[in-house]
Amino acid sequence: MTLVRKARPWLNKTFLLLIAAGLPVGCGSSPEPKNEAPVAAKPAEPAVPADIQAAADGMLGSEATVLAFGDLAKSGKQQVLAANVVPKTPKDSITGTIVTRVVIAENEDGKWTELFRGDEHLKNAKGYLGMTPIEAVTGWRVQFEQDAAKGLTLYLTPVKGMDDKHVLPIGVRWNPKTKRYQSLDRSYEQFLSESPALSTTRSQLR
Repeated sequence: MTLVRKARPWLNKTFLLLIAAGLPVGCGSSPEPKNEAPVAAKPAEPAVPADIQAAADGMLGSEATVLAFGDLAKSGKQQVLAANVVPKTPKDSITGTIVTRVVIAENEDGKWTELFRGDEHLKNAKGYLGMTPIEAVTGWRVQFEQDAAKGLTLYLTPVKGMDDKHVLPIGVRWNPKTKRYQSLDRSYEQFLSESPALSTTRSQLR
C-alpha cells in the first residue's frame, strides 16, 4: 500500500509530461482520415442502345418501346422486338404487356429490315401468318421467352375485337429452314405456312 501511494506523484508527473510533449496516450487514438479527391460518378449506361431505339422509332414512331434485342433468332444477326405499349390502368386486370402494334426487325449491314408485324393481323413478308384471326384485332397481349437453342418465341393473345374471350395464344418463332418468323400449331412445335388471304390462315400446316 505504501509503495503504491509513493508512486502516484511520479506517475502523474510522467502523464503530464507526455501530454505536454504531444505524444499519444493510450491505445484508443486513431489517425485522422486523409482528404482524398472525390471520384467522379460513372454515368449510367442506357438500358437500350441509341441505334436500337432509333430503329424501333423508325418502325413504330416515337412512342415505341423496345421489349428485347440481340441475337433473338440465334441466327448470328442483331434483331429488335419493339411495340406500341398500352399504359395499364388501375382497373386493368389483363396480365402481360398489352400492345396495339408489335414488330421484329433485323439489322443487315447497318440497315434495319422488318421481319414480322402484328397490328390488326399477324404477317411477314410472305403474307398472313397461320392462326391469325380473320377479324381485325385492336390489341394484343404479348408474352415471350428466349431459349438458348430456339431463340425467341412470342405468344400473342387478342384482347379486343374478338367474341371468344378464351382464345389461346398464337405462338410465333423464327423458322431456320424458311429463314423467317412463322406461327406455330397448337403444340407450339410445328410451323404453319403463310397465306396471301385471311380466309385460309387457320388450316395450312408446314
